[in-house]
Amino acid sequence: MSPPRPNIVFFMVDQLSAKWLEAASAGAVATPGLDRLRAAGTTFGNCISSNPLCCPTRATLATGLTTRGHGVLQNGYALDPEIPTFMRSLQDAGWRTGALGKLHLRPHYETVHPDYRPYGFDVQHNTEDDRGGEWLDWVRAEHPEYRDAVYSTVWSRDIPGFARYGPGGENLRAELEEVQAIGGTYELPFPEELSQTNWITGHALNFIREQDPAQPLYAHISYVQPHGPFAPPAGYRQFVDAAALPSPIAPEWPDDPLAPECLEGRGRAEIPEDWRNDREHYFADIRHLDTQLGQILDALEETGRRDNTYLIMLADHGELLHDHGLTGKGEFHYDACIRVPLVIAGPGIKPGQVRDELVQIEDIFPTVFEMAGLTLPEPKVIYGAGPPAGGVGGPTGRTEYPYAPGRSLLGLCRGDTPPDWRDHAYVESYNNINSATTANWARTIRTARWRYTMYPGGTGEHLFDLAADPDETHNLAADPGHRQTRLELRDGLLDLVIKQDYPHSPRSRFAFGVH
Repeated sequence: MSPPRPNIVFFMVDQLSAKWLEAASAGAVATPGLDRLRAAGTTFGNCISSNPLCCPTRATLATGLTTRGHGVLQNGYALDPEIPTFMRSLQDAGWRTGALGKLHLRPHYETVHPDYRPYGFDVQHNTEDDRGGEWLDWVRAEHPEYRDAVYSTVWSRDIPGFARYGPGGENLRAELEEVQAIGGTYELPFPEELSQTNWITGHALNFIREQDPAQPLYAHISYVQPHGPFAPPAGYRQFVDAAALPSPIAPEWPDDPLAPECLEGRGRAEIPEDWRNDREHYFADIRHLDTQLGQILDALEETGRRDNTYLIMLADHGELLHDHGLTGKGEFHYDACIRVPLVIAGPGIKPGQVRDELVQIEDIFPTVFEMAGLTLPEPKVIYGAGPPAGGVGGPTGRTEYPYAPGRSLLGLCRGDTPPDWRDHAYVESYNNINSATTANWARTIRTARWRYTMYPGGTGEHLFDLAADPDETHNLAADPGHRQTRLELRDGLLDLVIKQDYPHSPRSRFAFGVH
């Protein structure tokens, strides 16, 4: 008898740096849930987000393709549902699939009630940064006494979906504007039980507990926090040791002639006085999310699924949190922006292991396929270099090349060390929602020792020796003593920029051979 097919559970958070989880473990805040998961699985210390914004990274996660492969270059783009996702492959193979929380495969300004079923989900309970949709509908219907308190946390009121809300086209924006929005960093003005985070966990627990044990499940549990504004429930700041919070890295770029020009638009030349308040709230959110992870682990044990479940904990991108005078993410490819947490536990995975290899979000797609025992899709027709002998142009047979750029991580999780594992990671950024200049188009190569970033048109250049300068405070791009290193990294970066279109990236299911 063949072994039962495994369950696969994602525990995904938004805008969490690996750096800040390391600070938590160093004493800033206890994370017992994460400690349980780390003890049971493998922690990757160098997982790099290849395009540190929500939409591009989540599209890469779902499809396994590079940013240019799937075409979601920046926030505001929608992922074409015709492109195969691993969720749909699992669904087609018999897994029960659930989208629980934030997916952000479609822009917030398109709709506050997105339909994610075409991407391969049987069940969806969605809530995202805009605070609209199913969670808000639930609060309005079941807890109207907290309606105004919840309205005060809706910061994106200009989204068109609020002006034509729901099936009846209600003008919800008029109601929202009657309540003053909370600005900055704060504690939630309503009970923890009503938070988006708890609401997502509640649906995730129901999904895990209510499924037929004979059918494997895929649960995509994805949270809005700790994405800004930093807003944990009341009471969680007490878990944070404020004295153990690391101080922000001082801005090094104001006196650097090669510093990226775009830093001046969003950066501050001095660390603000309220940095500790922001970090306290951010780390309180980490603790709140950690309690949710503990509940998911408990539910898997209670239902007898834990031993046959792969659990992947990850984030889409980081948060600078005042390092270098910056907040947020995007084109500033410092460590806190691009290096994200990744922990994998499950059958056959070495417990308590830490791997230092450079891995990327692109690697998750083939990892899931190997977990499920599925074969990666293959294009059915690849056009050759010329027409068949004596005939007109047309298919000339299969050309062998990888389906996707990533590699499965299961071998590393089991303790293997492939001799040909990559020695670099690639990161790229395009525009932010509020920018329209190529000065934001950062391109980065990161190795175990170096981080080299180039901005086009002479608008900036970074070279940091991460071994000697892990805080990235001494830009060596103009240092004559590092000229050869700079040129070698620049050549390597050019090679990676070109290869972002390889493997060849057809953008429809037909081109991928899926009918």
